Amino acid sequence: MTDDPTLFRPGHNCWRVERAERATVIVDADDYFKAARAAMLKARKQILLVGWDFDARIRFGGDVADGGPERVGAFVSWLVRRTPGLHVYILRWDTGALKTLFHAQSIMRIARWTADPQVHFRLDPHHPTAGSHHQKVLVIDDDVAFCGGIDMTVDRWDTRAHTDDDPRRVRPNGTPYKPWHDATTMLKGPVAGALGQMCRDRWAVAGGAALEPVSAEADCWPAEVKPDFHDVEIGIALTVPEMAQQQPRHEIEQLYIDLIAQTKRWFYAESQYFASRRVAEAIGRRLEEPDGPEFVIVHPVSAQGWLEPIAMDSARARLVEALHDKDRHGRLRLYSPYTAAGEPIYVHAKVTVVDDAVLRVGSSNFNNRSLRLDTECDVVVEAREEGDRRIVAGIRNALLAEHLGSDCARIEASLAETGSIIRTIETLRGDGRSLRPYEVEDLDGVRAWLADNKILDPEGPGETFEELSGRKPLLGNLRPRRRVEHGSSAGLVAAGIAGVLAAGAIAALAARRRRARADGGEG
Repeated sequence: MTDDPTLFRPGHNCWRVERAERATVIVDADDYFKAARAAMLKARKQILLVGWDFDARIRFGGDVADGGPERVGAFVSWLVRRTPGLHVYILRWDTGALKTLFHAQSIMRIARWTADPQVHFRLDPHHPTAGSHHQKVLVIDDDVAFCGGIDMTVDRWDTRAHTDDDPRRVRPNGTPYKPWHDATTMLKGPVAGALGQMCRDRWAVAGGAALEPVSAEADCWPAEVKPDFHDVEIGIALTVPEMAQQQPRHEIEQLYIDLIAQTKRWFYAESQYFASRRVAEAIGRRLEEPDGPEFVIVHPVSAQGWLEPIAMDSARARLVEALHDKDRHGRLRLYSPYTAAGEPIYVHAKVTVVDDAVLRVGSSNFNNRSLRLDTECDVVVEAREEGDRRIVAGIRNALLAEHLGSDCARIEASLAETGSIIRTIETLRGDGRSLRPYEVEDLDGVRAWLADNKILDPEGPGETFEELSGRKPLLGNLRPRRRVEHGSSAGLVAAGIAGVLAAGAIAALAARRRRARADGGEG
């Protein structure tokens, strides 16, 4: 056991520290949906489901042999009928629920739940303008909890194989969607009770009746799920935005900064976005060290949606080109995963592994809104025993093996031989199923201006309506190397400002129409 001071500082970089009797990391939604269904079957009193999105029409996937319906909504209704005394509470972000209005099946299911005294469905409006509720937590009888990046909604199901043209990877209307990589955790013990309390607090703030804690009558951990860890301390870190009558919490932001500062050899992360000024500045400080650590970030080729590529991809390009100036020793790489046939795999996972010492999984990304504007929840394992350190390393190596089409033994051997995570990736990557390096794109004047002023990714509610002169620029402490393609820059910037003003008025309608056509989403 290490004698080093613990990472966790409640009130600074975490909300609470609680014990987990068992804990495991679940990669991709196929395994998550199976484990969640199996745990829900064991519930006797209370199920809490808090999410950015929820779609009752989706199927759990896999072989269902428990006698219940395959679709999530019908399964919930069946579950409460077979379990007298069980109450299910579903809380989701209100603005994102607009697309549900276009689906007759969802309307009918919610109508049935409204008449069911055991099922309680609520939309959560308690968030800043332009903010969202991004936490993804499922708690069963305060005994078992899932916390990570996977919502029970469309476009999430996939296996770790990410097989090209998998016929099961379809939306409720039968249309296919692209391969999707994600991750969550499964936790048992007092940590589940703490996450349950967080969900109950959210329920009350959203206007629901006060809910009491429950005590488990049975072990809700599914027998078929093998734990990674036994009897470990779990740090719970939150983002809670600044609002009237609400204490803001920026623990996740501080956690990232602390993790970057304490990394000795390898900082490995998976994130949907790379757009946070504070995270980039922290990495930049380490890159300037002559013997600092390596940083590898696995992310999607491009953000999904209409505004997201403008906001997140542009900010990523600006930050990475600035960090390249500081990376004189070649210790920063960004990669994207591809299938065997060369199709990009969308990375939605939010995972960080520091050396062999710390594992973090949650809902937050490396972007400003995750750290200041939205609600987020991450869980962290600090491996203080040698056996736990081997497990943390094994989880990282398994993720690399998945992305590189390799195996854990080869990853481990290459890391030992080279002493470098970057050289390991460069040695093993190739055509087909593999990782490909990120190339900084050229930005026109409008996109560079939008990114530099964080127009679409503000650092908290206060900055949303702050004059540009009062904002901390995206590159305030970083200097880019490459010049943008300006063209007629004055006219482009003016057009950009006008476009942003118009975007605020049309974004909701456009998003609604787009989602109705695509029947998909992300968060």
